[in-house]
Amino acid sequence: MSRPLIALTIAGSDSGGGAGVQADLKTFYALGVHGTCAITSVTSQNTREVTARYDLPPEVVSSQLEAILCDFQVAAAKTGMLGNAGIITAVADTLARHKVKNVVVDPVMISSTGDNLLTSDGMDVLREHLFPLADVITPNIKEASALTGREVRDLEGMRKAAVFLKKMGAAAVVVTGGHLGGSSVIDVFYDGERMLELAGARVETANNHGTGCVFSAAVASRLALGENLLAAIENAKQDVSQALENSIKLGRGRGAVQPVCRH
Repeated sequence: MSRPLIALTIAGSDSGGGAGVQADLKTFYALGVHGTCAITSVTSQNTREVTARYDLPPEVVSSQLEAILCDFQVAAAKTGMLGNAGIITAVADTLARHKVKNVVVDPVMISSTGDNLLTSDGMDVLREHLFPLADVITPNIKEASALTGREVRDLEGMRKAAVFLKKMGAAAVVVTGGHLGGSSVIDVFYDGERMLELAGARVETANNHGTGCVFSAAVASRLALGENLLAAIENAKQDVSQALENSIKLGRGRGAVQPVCRH
C-alpha cells in the first residue's frame, strides 16, 4: 500500500467546527490527503461570534511543528490564524529551517463575525517574514485592504492590490472577490508575469462560514497532489463552490460550508 500524501495546517481552532483547523482537516480529507496540524490559538466561538481567544505560546507552536516536520514528509502546508508576531516568527523560522515546499498563506486577520484575529504588530511580521516563504498568499478584499493600506472596492483595486502584495515576496497572489457583489465571483491571480481574472458563479447561501479556510486548504491539498499552482487555484475555486452548495445550517447564526469528498 502506498503512503498517503501529507498536508499541514498551521491555524487556530474553531470550537464551532466551521473554520480554522477543523475546516482545513475536513478539506484535506475530502481531497484525499492526510492532514496534520499545529494549533496556534484556541478560540471560543459559535455561529454568531468569537467570545474569547487564547494564543498559544510560540514555543508550543514550534514544538508541534517540529514534531510533525521531523517525522512526516509534508508535501504542502497552509497557514491560517496566527494571532501575533511571536507566533508568526516561530512559524516562519520553522518552515524556513525545514525548507517546507508548497506553502499557502491565508492572512487571516478578522473573523467572519468581525472579530480581530491578528495583533497590529503581527501584520508587519507577516509581511516581512512569512510572505517571502509563500508560494501563494490568498487574501480576501478586506485583508488586502489592511495589508496594503489602500481600500479595495472593485476589480481594479484588486489588481492593484495583487501587484502591491506581490512585491512583499510571495511567489504569487490571489485576491479573492467573494465579498464583492454581483452574480459572479472574480478572483485576481498575479505571479509577476500573469494577471488573470478567475470567474465563477456565485452560490447564494447565508451559510458560508469557513469559505476562506476551505479555499486555502484546497489549494494546499492540490499542490500536495502534484497540480501546478494555477491549476490548484482554479480547481480549489470549484471546491469552494461545491462546499457552498453543500453548506449546512448550524446554530443561530451563519452555518458552515462543507467540502465534498472526492474519494
